[in-house]
Amino acid sequence: MSALRMAFNELRRVTSGKLPKLAVLALALVPLLYASLYLYANKDPYANLNHVPAALVVKDKGAKDLNAGKDVADELLNGKKFNWKVVDDADEGVRKGEYIFALTLPEDFSEALTSAEQNKPRQGVLTLTTNDANNYLGSTIANQVVSEVRRAVTAKVSTEAADKLLLGFSTIRQETTKAVDGATQLADGSATLRDKLGELDSGVQQLSTGAVTAANGAAQLRDGTHELRSQTAQLPEGAKKIADGARQVATGNETAATQAEEYAKKAQALVGVLDQANGDIANRLRALGFTEEQVQRVLTTIGQVRQPVDDANGKVQGAAGDLRKLATGADQVADGAEQLSSKMPGLVAGVGRLDDGATKLADGNAQLRDGLQKAATGTPQLKDGAAKLADGSAQLRDGLSGGVNKIPNQDDPTRAAIAQAIGDPVAVRGLSQTKAATYGAGLAPFFLGLATWIGAFVLFLLLRPLSRRALAAGQSALRVALGGWLPGALLGIVQVLVMFTVVRFVVDIEPSNPIGTFGFLALMSLTFVAILHALNAAFGAVGKFLGLILLILQLVSAGGTFPWQTIPVPLYPLHYGLPMGYAVDGLRHLMYGGDLGSVGKDALVLLAWLVGALALTSVAAYKQRVWTASKLKPELVL
Repeated sequence: MSALRMAFNELRRVTSGKLPKLAVLALALVPLLYASLYLYANKDPYANLNHVPAALVVKDKGAKDLNAGKDVADELLNGKKFNWKVVDDADEGVRKGEYIFALTLPEDFSEALTSAEQNKPRQGVLTLTTNDANNYLGSTIANQVVSEVRRAVTAKVSTEAADKLLLGFSTIRQETTKAVDGATQLADGSATLRDKLGELDSGVQQLSTGAVTAANGAAQLRDGTHELRSQTAQLPEGAKKIADGARQVATGNETAATQAEEYAKKAQALVGVLDQANGDIANRLRALGFTEEQVQRVLTTIGQVRQPVDDANGKVQGAAGDLRKLATGADQVADGAEQLSSKMPGLVAGVGRLDDGATKLADGNAQLRDGLQKAATGTPQLKDGAAKLADGSAQLRDGLSGGVNKIPNQDDPTRAAIAQAIGDPVAVRGLSQTKAATYGAGLAPFFLGLATWIGAFVLFLLLRPLSRRALAAGQSALRVALGGWLPGALLGIVQVLVMFTVVRFVVDIEPSNPIGTFGFLALMSLTFVAILHALNAAFGAVGKFLGLILLILQLVSAGGTFPWQTIPVPLYPLHYGLPMGYAVDGLRHLMYGGDLGSVGKDALVLLAWLVGALALTSVAAYKQRVWTASKLKPELVL
């Protein structure tokens, strides 16, 4: 009897009658019920999250121009990812299961987000209330939602803060540019002051020299008048000498007076320049935003620096006036001396007056000389101070000019882009080589594999693993093994066909490679049927129990949901050794469009299991050709 004939006889046996036919139909539908219903129920749970009740408590009072609580609430409500309910208090609702979770925005949420502006930084706290008694995965999803809200709020606040910071830099640059202009004017004015004070110093030195000459001349005049007074007997000759000397003094005093008046004009002009500079500096400082107190302090400092100039100017003006008076008096003395020479009458009285005048003139010239010498001593210091002021102003100008270019000054689009990069520096670009369309599609390889195993398992609740008739007739062990396997293999293909059709066209899970997927499912069914057939053939009722044990071991080691690397290390050998992990891996690559190279490896492993199972069945058939008492009357029948 051939293997096909044995398979045909077994199929005819299990379908001989109405009820057996219904039983075979039920066996064909078992994988369908397991896989299709589960995948239908879990096809896309994320699309139905808007049915999940969640509470939103908004207590935020806002702060300044920010109302983060309202913004977050509006975004959540408009997003409609959950069935949000805005309530005043949600603790009781979460406790009773009215809401899966609750999100609370506290009163000071916006205030905390802007606290860094008051130099009192603190975090804004989102309160997430969960209850795992309601649903564990609901709490996990809620945590992810809150993390996303936190990231979005952080990015928004950080971006706004960075934009304000960059805008502040632009304002600082503008004001610093104005300060550079002011410093440039200050440097130019200081340089002018330094040059003018140099000219003043030169003039004061010359004026001092002239004053010394005039003082010497006045002293000589005084001595001459004293001598003239004592020698009135020699009036004619003395008068002539006096007239000549007086005329020389008058000429010298006129020259000195003229020079003094010229330098007095220059000194007064310098003071005018300084006064104008004071006014310009004050106006510029006010324009730059300095307070009136700061402006007055600067003017006071400048006044202290120019005080020697003002003092020198006063002395120069007084000296010029004195010299003019002195020149006028000297001229009058000369005229008097000449009159004295021509008019001898009353000469003695005139000589006395002349002597008094000469003494006063000498004293005045001595005072003028001392004052001008002091001025000549102070103007070099003033000149040095003006030089330092000019150097310092130039350094201030150069420092501000160099620093202003280091201050950021972006335009509005650039500033917005930089603020966005600072506030939210990391973006994620998803690059999916393969992708399951839905959650159900992601679980499909695992549950199709489990459904195929269960379908193979239930077949041998009805089918006999080995033909007793063939065994009794002494048929070949391999032929008997194939004859017992083929009915289950054919029904398994029917199971896979029905399951694949419904999953594809009713549940609407579309594989990337539908033909390859069906072929691989068929190979899985043939292999799983062979394994369970071998267990039943070799161990009888215990084999069914071993089939359940293998199912459990494969459930925990196949990596159907989480990556298989997450299982405990002691379970790794189960993943590498049992066929379900390879079945799931092959289905994933075929359904999602992955590398088909690994599908070949998975198929080879399944073929190896198929061949090994058939070999084990052949050994079992060979052994069962010998009848024993336990075989005739087994202790356990399932």
